[in-house]
Amino acid sequence: MSIDLLIKGGGIVDGTGRPALRADVAIASGRIAAIGSIDAPEGVEVIDAAGLCVSPGFIDIHSHSDYTLLVDPRAISSITQGVTLEVVGNCGHGCAPILDRALAPMAIYGPVSRFGLASDGMGAYLERLDKARPAVNVVALVPHGQLRLGTVGTAQRPGTPDELGQMKAALAKALDEGAHGFSTGLEYAQEVSATEAEVAELCTVTAAAGGLYATHTRNRDEGAVAAVAEAIRTAERSNIKLQVSHISPRSGIAVTEACLDLVDAARRRGLPVGFDMHTRLFGFTHLKNILPAWALAGSPQDVVARLDDARQREKMRTHRSLITALGDWERVSLVSSRQNKDIEGVPFAEIGRRRGMPPLDCAYDILKAEADDLFVPMVVMQSYSEEQLRLTYQAPDCLIGSDATALAPDGPLAGEVFYGAYTWASWFYRRMVRETRTFAPEEAIHRLTQLPATVLGLSDRGMIAVGAQADIVAFDSARFGEQGTLAEPNRIAQGMRHVVVNGVVTLRDGRLTGARGGQVLRRAHAGG
Repeated sequence: MSIDLLIKGGGIVDGTGRPALRADVAIASGRIAAIGSIDAPEGVEVIDAAGLCVSPGFIDIHSHSDYTLLVDPRAISSITQGVTLEVVGNCGHGCAPILDRALAPMAIYGPVSRFGLASDGMGAYLERLDKARPAVNVVALVPHGQLRLGTVGTAQRPGTPDELGQMKAALAKALDEGAHGFSTGLEYAQEVSATEAEVAELCTVTAAAGGLYATHTRNRDEGAVAAVAEAIRTAERSNIKLQVSHISPRSGIAVTEACLDLVDAARRRGLPVGFDMHTRLFGFTHLKNILPAWALAGSPQDVVARLDDARQREKMRTHRSLITALGDWERVSLVSSRQNKDIEGVPFAEIGRRRGMPPLDCAYDILKAEADDLFVPMVVMQSYSEEQLRLTYQAPDCLIGSDATALAPDGPLAGEVFYGAYTWASWFYRRMVRETRTFAPEEAIHRLTQLPATVLGLSDRGMIAVGAQADIVAFDSARFGEQGTLAEPNRIAQGMRHVVVNGVVTLRDGRLTGARGGQVLRRAHAGG
């Protein structure tokens, strides 16, 4: 047998949920060629996995790495946690298709102000990503936010029939160029005015192409149950597979249970409804999300002028955002600001007391000071309990995602922070498997590997089986865990020893090799 790489002596957890077995894994031409007791042919590279858990690479079902993978394709925060595939374009945010270059940054996570935009259509974006040679595999969704910004713009109203027609055409083209589905972020300013009917029509286009619909629902606070019900109605009306993003609402255990019950009832009716949850006890987002879309349009000077205008501020106060909907400024803290370093880490209620003004006005003033780069001010919102997260994880077929961007502690992204980037999978394994024993290793790994691969329709990934793509990790199950904290988020996880992506050894003995084997996975049967 001709092989390129042999992973020897590990305890294989194959991703299916079956019990672990001790065996060797042979890899040839980027795929798994054999599993069993295999002698290493002379000259073949061998990875010694004795004492390690060998599993499929982890799949991040909910990533925001669209832009950061272009800036630094090494994806160090992901690779060092065993992540070998990321689904980007979530929450209506993403890099393609860009229909209005001036407004597009409003729906992109990442340092766009420093590196600019460099692609327009989905095909061009995926080609650019290919050329960047990412360390991880990438699946892309079409973001609703970009469709609306390019047609409706910043107007807070439903799309007209003509605008909806333009959105449908752009969506169909992006799906034909390789996107796997469509996403919405209906709580964000650029999408909040979209009607259920508008979303359903776009989902119908996606369904016709065989795509998935992922949604950050319209309300994740007091109206969370109604918002999940809307998502299910939309999916049923459109005959599409639904993925409810980070389903746990910012409203506690009872509302979480009600949302999960809705999904369970839909699934019992035969509807293909799935969901996922991140691993943070808090939400993390741009402070600029307190503003309606119209307030963000134009130049920095335009934004400052609106924030200086008392009448326009009053109009802004009526805008319901994912930050203000929390209703408690004690639970919202500023975590990054170039112009207000003295109040980083301070809750807005305390900032208001220090400045003698309402917390919302303090937030407006911070944005005014940072108008040259509104992507800098970030906030955390204390939103969840571990009990709430565990309840969600334990629901049948719950998937786990980062809700973060791939980062690196050095290079062009060294100064960037996105909570969860370095910690999501490692926290989940440490806390939910090793410490609380909420899951056996086999079940936890199933939820990180084969289950998301199945949702994505990727039959040759997410499991260790002959013929599958060789996305394989080997880690110390007694040590694998996060090291990042709120104070020091950019610390690499510990315990991940080896990572192989499409047969390419990317991490060996805990060190990056410099090789990158990720692929851009275009939807099957896509044109072009």
